[in-house]
Amino acid sequence: MPTYADIISIGDELLYGQTLDTNAHWISGRMDEIGIKVKRRITVADDESEILKAFQESEDRSDIVLITGGLGPTKDDLTKPLLARYFNVSCILNESALADVTEFFKKAGRELTEANRQQAELPANCTKITNRMGTAPGMWFDERNTIFVSMPGVPYEMKTMMDEIILPRLKQKFVGGVIHHRIIKTIGIAESTLADKIADWEAALPPHMKLAYLPSPGQVKLRITTMGNDKDSLRAETNQQVERVLPLIEQYVYGYDNDEIESVIGQKLIQNEKTLAIAESCTGGYLSHMVTSIPGSSAYFKGSLVSYANEIKEGMLGVDSQTLEQHGAVSEEVVLQMAKNIRAQFNTEVGLAISGIAGPDGGTEEKPVGTVWIAYSDSQKTTAKKFNFSKSRVLNIKLSALSALNMFRIHFFSN
Repeated sequence: MPTYADIISIGDELLYGQTLDTNAHWISGRMDEIGIKVKRRITVADDESEILKAFQESEDRSDIVLITGGLGPTKDDLTKPLLARYFNVSCILNESALADVTEFFKKAGRELTEANRQQAELPANCTKITNRMGTAPGMWFDERNTIFVSMPGVPYEMKTMMDEIILPRLKQKFVGGVIHHRIIKTIGIAESTLADKIADWEAALPPHMKLAYLPSPGQVKLRITTMGNDKDSLRAETNQQVERVLPLIEQYVYGYDNDEIESVIGQKLIQNEKTLAIAESCTGGYLSHMVTSIPGSSAYFKGSLVSYANEIKEGMLGVDSQTLEQHGAVSEEVVLQMAKNIRAQFNTEVGLAISGIAGPDGGTEEKPVGTVWIAYSDSQKTTAKKFNFSKSRVLNIKLSALSALNMFRIHFFSN
């Protein structure tokens, strides 16, 4: 029987969009690692009725309720008094918590205030969880067959508490569950097309194995998830399914799990002892940023030229002026020269080039916003492809860079 958890994040600032709730994301990952399935993540305002309602709903549906936020020393911090009300108990002074907060202020060279002293008053039915990074102790409740855990909203306080105390206790209490994921990463294929290609394979998956499509700009991840008691058997069973689906989509697959397209091409360049140079226009250096975000990229990336203006394309990159005048900067003829010339100038085995109209202005009827030409060049061939992306400047830049990396993958990996 799986163990289920709810995560409740409390705070108006999360709902106003002033603070990003990274806590729930991080906690979900930790729960997954120990085989506890998160069923729901809830964000609740600093409102008494809404918080109490969230407590009740989560208790009704889950084995564990993990709460962050609302434990500070001010009047808008409602979590502790509402937990006391929810369990119909009073808050009493916890001597261990008082000793902790007194020592915290002593080390900081500050005087203990009455508001901070009151942080040591905890619901009578809870077990104190030491917060060695801050002043607000956590609280562990084991009531009515449900575990409630309340933690500070400050991320580094919450994470320390989780790693050092809460996760070990949860693993000890809830033994045996394993959640195993395998992620297949694809690029250059639409989600609907991918689904059509693997429809029969997906329909034949065993009932305990679930497939999720996780699309992002230019990419789709296939996540296979299975639950059980033995990690090795789950891994073996999942790998068998990966082997069955690969022949259907192998031409679009660039990696697995934590692989990123930029790291995969870097590994391939290192393996083949080849180097890369890039000429960019509409992406403004974004492609080079992706390539150099990988540690050790200096082993294969020699550099780039952001030839945003035509005079830079002509004067520094060596693009023919007549070609620019006749065909325009966003053209097959120009981008082919960009890729070939950057490779020659930087003395690399591979050159990549991008020229396009990112928008929101600059488009024409013949070349609307989102028109992008990308070229690949090596000693055997120089080839280009036209893409028609979106009306969004940010999205066009990202899609152009990803498509250039995919173009590299297609041509370089086939050599």
